[in-house]
Amino acid sequence: MNRAIGFSTGALAFGDFRKALAMLRPFPVSAVELSALRQPELDPLWEATAELDLSKYSYVAVHAPSRIDAGTEQHVVQRLLDFSKRGWPVVIHPDAIQDYSLWRCFGGDLCIENMDKRKPVARTLRELEVVFDQLPEASFCLDLGHARQVDATMSEAYLMTRTYAAKIKQVHVSEVNTRSKHDRLSDATVFAFRRLAEYLPEEAPLIVEAVIGEREIAWELHRVNEALPASAGVL
Repeated sequence: MNRAIGFSTGALAFGDFRKALAMLRPFPVSAVELSALRQPELDPLWEATAELDLSKYSYVAVHAPSRIDAGTEQHVVQRLLDFSKRGWPVVIHPDAIQDYSLWRCFGGDLCIENMDKRKPVARTLRELEVVFDQLPEASFCLDLGHARQVDATMSEAYLMTRTYAAKIKQVHVSEVNTRSKHDRLSDATVFAFRRLAEYLPEEAPLIVEAVIGEREIAWELHRVNEALPASAGVL
């Protein structure tokens, strides 16, 4: 089985999903994450959904806003449910959730992401367990860059992977630097991720979050394949 691989639109074109999709058109990618990381991006993405040509993608996900304004959570949930009805998983930063009860309706289409060191939740296995206690049917977006920033030994990433292997729906791949910015993979990060590759389910698409330009897409895809070769998965 070949891993599906693709990009987050937000990494390629800040706030411009159409531009990002155009950038990806020439490349052999079969997965995409449509980013609405900032709340004002959500309604325009929702309005454009029917007209987007996503036929080349076998896997499409949507990244929910990382911050939700007070009093708007129900509206955000309703918008995201429309994506879920299309079969698109919804990736959420758990610290953005104010009322867990609103999100349980997604079931396994809600994809909880582990967090970087800035956040107060979901940075470690123990903290993730608290979130999954509230959302037991939710799936898991394993962010390898966040996990390595929190614990450079990758021990927490290993524990998350082994504990929630059956929940892993997709994997975020990038370097996360000391300022918590997503960057290109370094040699050290490629080596660190490769040690974990065999434990990742091959059916989980790889979503690249490195903030790069169009000329760097092919090289970054090569680096991701070096770090997480398709033949490595065993689960």
